[in-house]
Amino acid sequence: MKNGIHPAYRPVVFRDKAAGRSFLTRSTLTSASTVVWEDGTVRPVVDVETSSASHPVWTGRARVLDQAGRIEQYRRRYGRD
Repeated sequence: MKNGIHPAYRPVVFRDKAAGRSFLTRSTLTSASTVVWEDGTVRPVVDVETSSASHPVWTGRARVLDQAGRIEQYRRRYGRD
């Protein structure tokens, strides 16, 4: 790797606005806002709208479409068996 061309890779706190949860991971994202993390260190914080804590697929609140009904509707509409 060449020196001086890659962004800094450091610990960053991601805060999910919908679920009210935060998690610490490493990233190259930068942020002007900071937060004091659980261990007492000041970390940059990035606010996100959706994470695994609030996404319907990961929380089990996803809707399942009635596939059989959609196939029958297609067959009625286009006259195919």
